[in-house]
Amino acid sequence: MATPEFITTLRASAGHQLLYLPGVSSIVFDDAGRVLLNRRADTEKWAIIGGIPEPGEQPAECAVREVWEETAVRCTPERVALVEGLRKPVTYPNGDVCQFMDITFACRAESSEARVNDDESLEVGWFELDALPPLAEFGLFRIKQATEGGPTWFDGMPGRERAR
Repeated sequence: MATPEFITTLRASAGHQLLYLPGVSSIVFDDAGRVLLNRRADTEKWAIIGGIPEPGEQPAECAVREVWEETAVRCTPERVALVEGLRKPVTYPNGDVCQFMDITFACRAESSEARVNDDESLEVGWFELDALPPLAEFGLFRIKQATEGGPTWFDGMPGRERAR
């Protein structure tokens, strides 16, 4: 995942210490109900599309930008599917430590022609919900929440906990 310039600048003085950052995830569906995924260059694993908003960028704008940058698909956010402060930090191979507040959007594709559009992805593709490639729980849970509709899922709300 390309590191935004403002984080690179911040890391120059903060070093590898924990940064708490906003994150945006996009669950993009086409007219056939398939979901858009990318195989990330950094992990070589399939994942949902996501990234970090630039300072002043609205979360929905970030969702649209990240999908375009990584897959060349234009999309429209339709609703917030999930808001979750991740409980565990992520340590990247270079030693940087981050923890994210994720906002997940359910999005509708405006076109279904997907292609690798930057150096963050090795492959991109549309997948039937019953034929997904191996995905981390992070992505599977977000796809489930975006698929089910209903109210936005918030961690910690009574009766809305998820198994860990």
